[in-house]
Formats: sequence, structure tokens, C-alpha cells
Amino acid sequence: MTVYNLLLDLSMASVLILIGQFLRAKVRFFQQFFIPASMIAGFLGLFLGPHFLGKLTGGICIPWSGSQGSYAGCLIIIVFTVVGLNGFDMGEGKGVGKDTAERILSVSLYRFVGLFIQVAVGVILCLTVVKALVPDINDGFGLLMASGFTGGHGTAAAVGATFADLGWEEATDLGMTFATVGILTGVFGGLAFIKWGTKKGVTGYIKDFKYIDGDMKTGLISKENLQPMGNDTISSVSLDTLCYHMALVVMLAGGGYALNKFGLAKILSGVPDFTVAYFLALIFFFIFRKTGVYTHMDTRITTRISGTATDYLVFFGIATISVPVIIEYWLPLLICVIGGWFCVFVMIIPLGYRMMKTSWFEHSIFCYGYLTGVFAIGFVLLRVVDPENKSKTLESIAMTPWLNFVEIFIWSLVPAALVFGQGWLVAGIFTAVTVVCIILAIVLKVWYKEPMTERGFYNVNR
Repeated sequence: MTVYNLLLDLSMASVLILIGQFLRAKVRFFQQFFIPASMIAGFLGLFLGPHFLGKLTGGICIPWSGSQGSYAGCLIIIVFTVVGLNGFDMGEGKGVGKDTAERILSVSLYRFVGLFIQVAVGVILCLTVVKALVPDINDGFGLLMASGFTGGHGTAAAVGATFADLGWEEATDLGMTFATVGILTGVFGGLAFIKWGTKKGVTGYIKDFKYIDGDMKTGLISKENLQPMGNDTISSVSLDTLCYHMALVVMLAGGGYALNKFGLAKILSGVPDFTVAYFLALIFFFIFRKTGVYTHMDTRITTRISGTATDYLVFFGIATISVPVIIEYWLPLLICVIGGWFCVFVMIIPLGYRMMKTSWFEHSIFCYGYLTGVFAIGFVLLRVVDPENKSKTLESIAMTPWLNFVEIFIWSLVPAALVFGQGWLVAGIFTAVTVVCIILAIVLKVWYKEPMTERGFYNVNR
């Protein structure tokens, strides 16, 4: 493969992504259900690829170079690098009162339960029901459900690549399938929950589901709502600002990959590339904050770089799914998808209104969104029910950054434990920590018994 093959692959992907955005802007069905343009494009790429159009036409289909299946694994390194480079803000100087501390504790425990329950249920289903029907299935199959639902296509690509390094090549295709189902569950299921919530009167900031502005529907921002994507932090006389931010991200992404491949892999094999890149970027985040470098960084720009990588990752993740693999694994997929649905549905009813007091539905629907794929789905659902963020949901999420470290640990180390026969140990640990989080909520008095319709709302009755 040459660099020109890469150029052609990206060119064909870009054409389909632009078509996907056009369809999002014009087709009412896509607008009503907020289907991301990159997902629309991914399905177009899948249908125009060798498994559909190629079969029908005897081989006439999109002429991929043959390396398109490896792009997701590379792009996820960039995404995790940006997560580390952007660092986190613990909310210093904001003042944490009793109500705020209670809310942050509730959201923290709630988010932990949402992650842990998916891992526990997925692994247990795999070791019991799935293995009874398909004895030879890899013990890590259940983790793919959690990685796809909670982490979306990015994490599914990362976990799939880790399993591939451990000898299970089909894991990436299966993870991408779970991620695709997860996002569709987030969109369709989330809107169904919002309709239910408005009828029940548990939404505090909208009374009619029809409140959805045109920008959200079409994906095209109107002229009066245009916002800058970032500030110039470097003079163009010296270096373009976007080039500066790209250089930082790519330097650390490539540095993490090289450090793992040529250094750590010789000492400790099995550590994913994205994990090393994340921690390397996090180290530089702390260094940059102590120096003058961070004053010339705009996290909005690095976030856009990550978002761009994610959109292409979603496209390639869906477009390159191996249909024969999905057909082969259809029964285990169906079983674990049902398990995934159970995990995310109970996070709203009953756990949502039990674990969060004020504006419980707004917090729950946002968490439901990212527990079925990506934070973007959570933002969309929250925007529908709380367009001005009066519920303080985004503040709550921003003040609970430590979940990132837990996720990195899970996606990095658990695959190896499952492959090497420690499935029941993993299932036991995650079941236990799920129960412990719920017990802690009860003991620390952030487990609420008031009826869901009698909870308060921020900035409404105050």
C-alpha cells in the first residue's frame, strides 16, 4: 500500500460522509431520529462494498485498497490521545456546597453502576447462555457488548484490536456491530424515553416533545447560530494554529504507539497502543499546564480533531464490517444485545430516579445516551429535554472525570484476563462492585424513595 492508496480511501470515505450529511439535511426520517451523518455514510459504504453490491454485481463495488480495516485501530489512538491531552478540570474555585457534593456523589456512583453492570451482564451471559448454545465461543465475547454500548465505535475498535493482538481476529467486526446497535438503541430508545417522560411529567424544562430546533434536525447550523471552533493561539506568520494542534496530537499519538511497540511490548506484552498514548498525553497535559504551552492550546480545537477522527472511525467501523462474521455469530449477538438493552433500560427505570434526586430524568437520559454509544448522543438527548442546561447535568458530568481512568483500566486489562480463562473472576468482580456502588448509595443517603413525579427541578421552583 502507498500513501496514494490512503488518499483514495479517504477520498471515497469523504464522498460518502458528505452524502450522509446531505441525506441528514434533507431526509425527514434521519432528522427525526438524529441519525449521525457518519453512521449514514457507514451504512452506504457497507452496502456499496464487497459484501452487498460486490455480491450482486460480481465484484463491482467500492475499490478499497485492502487496508481500510486497519484505519479504525489507528484513529482510536488519536481519539484517546486527545482525551489525555485535554486533561480534566476538577472544578477548582467553583465552590462545592452540600447540594453540589451530594449531586456529584450521586452521579459518580450512577455512572459507575452503568459501566460495571454492562461488563458484568455481558460476561455472565457469555459464560452461561451463549456458551451453552455455542460452546467454542471466545470468553471475551460478552465484553464486546459493553465496549460497543458504553464506548461506541471508538472503544469497540480499541477492544477489538486488543483481542486481535491476543489472537481473536473477528473481535473488531463484532465490536463494531455492537457499537452500531448501541447507537441506534441510544437514538430510538432515548427519544421513546423522552416521549414517555413528557407524558409522565418528569421532565422539568420542556412540556412538549415537539421542541426541537432546525439546527438539531438538519445538522446544518443557521447563520445566526454560528460559533467559532476555536481561537488562534499561534500567529499564522509562524505556524497555522490548526497545524500546531495537529502536531501536538499526532506527535503524542505516534509517540505512544512507538513507545509501546518498541519499548513496553518487550517488557510487558498485551498493553494496547491507545492506553500508552492516553497516559503519555496525560503526562504532557500536566507538563504543559506547569509551563506556558497550555496557554497556547485551545481544547476546542483538539476536541474537533478528535471529533473528526471519530467520524471517520465510525464510517470505517461500519463500512468494513464483515457480514459473514455477523451471520456466523448472529445468535450470540442477539443474546448479548438483549442483555445490553436490559442494562441501559434499568439505568433509567428504576435506577435513574432512585440514585439521583433533583432533575433525575435529565441526568438519566444524558447518561443513557453515552451508555449506548457516545457522549454526542447524550448531548442530543439532553438538548431535547433541557435546551439551556438548567438541570446542571453537564456540570455534574464534567466534575466526575475519574471514570475515564476506570474505563482505560477495563478496556486495557480485562480482554487479556478473559482470553486467559479468568471469565468468572471478572464476572464476580464486576458484579460485586456494582452491588457495592448501590449499597454505598444507600449508606451515603443518595438513594431516594420519593415518587419520580415528586422530585424537584433546578432553576424552576427556586
